[in-house]
Amino acid sequence: MKLGIVGLPNVGKSTLFNAITKAGAESANYPFCTIEPNIGVVDVPDERIDKLAQMYNPKKVTRAYIEFVDIAGLVKGASKGEGLGNKFLSHIREVDAIVHVVRCFEDENITHVDGSVDPVRDIETINLELIFSDLEILERRIERTKKAMKGDKSLASELALFERVKAALEDGLPARSLEYSEDEAPVIKEAALISMKPVIYAANVSESDMGNDPENNKFVKLVKEHAKSENSEVMIVSAKIEEEISELDGDEKAMFLEELGMAESGLDRLIKASYKLLGLISYLTAGEPEVRAWTITNGTKAPQAAGKIHSDFERGFIRAEVVAYDDLMECGTMAAAKEKGLVRSEGKEYVMKDGDIVLFRFNV
Repeated sequence: MKLGIVGLPNVGKSTLFNAITKAGAESANYPFCTIEPNIGVVDVPDERIDKLAQMYNPKKVTRAYIEFVDIAGLVKGASKGEGLGNKFLSHIREVDAIVHVVRCFEDENITHVDGSVDPVRDIETINLELIFSDLEILERRIERTKKAMKGDKSLASELALFERVKAALEDGLPARSLEYSEDEAPVIKEAALISMKPVIYAANVSESDMGNDPENNKFVKLVKEHAKSENSEVMIVSAKIEEEISELDGDEKAMFLEELGMAESGLDRLIKASYKLLGLISYLTAGEPEVRAWTITNGTKAPQAAGKIHSDFERGFIRAEVVAYDDLMECGTMAAAKEKGLVRSEGKEYVMKDGDIVLFRFNV
C-alpha cells in the first residue's frame, strides 16, 4: 500500500515525513534494495505477529509494510505546471490514498505561506489543483465518448456519468464526494481521477494541544466539518511529537506515550486508519521458517489470497487449512486447535477473514 503525503509549505508535512522515515522498517526485508529519499517504508503494527513469533520462534518475521511517499512541489497553479506541478501530479497518481497534512496550530515563529492559519483555505488550495487536473482528464474522456457514441448508443450512460462528475468538479467538489451505483463505480475508477482517491486529513496540532484535548482545537473542528462534506477521514496528530517518538525505542517509547496519555503513536493510528479506509485486512502464515502477515482486500477469496504468496499457489489451489487467530491463542498450539476441530478445511469459495492463520495446499 502506498500513501502520498501532501500539504502546503510550513504545515508540518516534512516533520511528519521525517518521523516516518526515522521510524522506518529495515529495508532488507522488502522487495527493493534502495529506497528513494522521498519514500519511507514502515511496518504495519500487528501484535498478532509478535504473539505468533513467541509461539513458533521462527527464523524470520516479516510484517506487512506501508510506503509513504513525500509528494513535494505543490503551489497554486500546479495543475498548469507551475513549480514542480507536473511531477507532483504524476507522483500523486501512483498512490492508493492521500494523507493531507493541515496546519491546526498557531506559531509566530513559523510563517504561513498565505500569512495566516486557515486550514479550510489550505485544503481548498490543494483540492482545487487536483480538481483542475481531473477536469482536463474528464473533458478529454467526454470528447472521446461523444465520438464513440456515434457508433455505439450504449455509451449514453457513461457520458451522463462523466458529465455529472464534471459538473461537481466545476462546483469545487472532489469526485469522491459523489455517490456511485454498482455499474458506475468501475467506470469512474477506470478514469483514474486524483480527486477520487480516498483522503485522510492529518490535523497537525501543537505539542501542548495534543497533551490537552485536541478535539477542542478550533481549527480541528473546521477540518472535521469540511471532511464530512466530502466523505473523508480526519486524524489528529502532532508532527513534532511523532518526530520525538520516532527517536525512541521499545520501553522509552511506551513510557513517553504513557506520559502523554496516548495508547499508541499517531503513526500507528494513521496506518490502521489507512487500512480501514482502503478496505484492507491481513491474513497470517506461521511456522518455524517464517511468521508473516499478508495484506489483501476485504472480500478476497482463498485462491486469490494464496496467489499473494506465489502465482502457483493460486493456479494449483486445492484447499486452505484455516484457524482463527483467537482460537489458536486460546488453544495454545496448532495440535490442540486441530483436536478441538477448530482448524477448518476451506475451498475455493471461502472468503478470507482478518487474522486467519492459513496453510495453503496446492498442486501444480
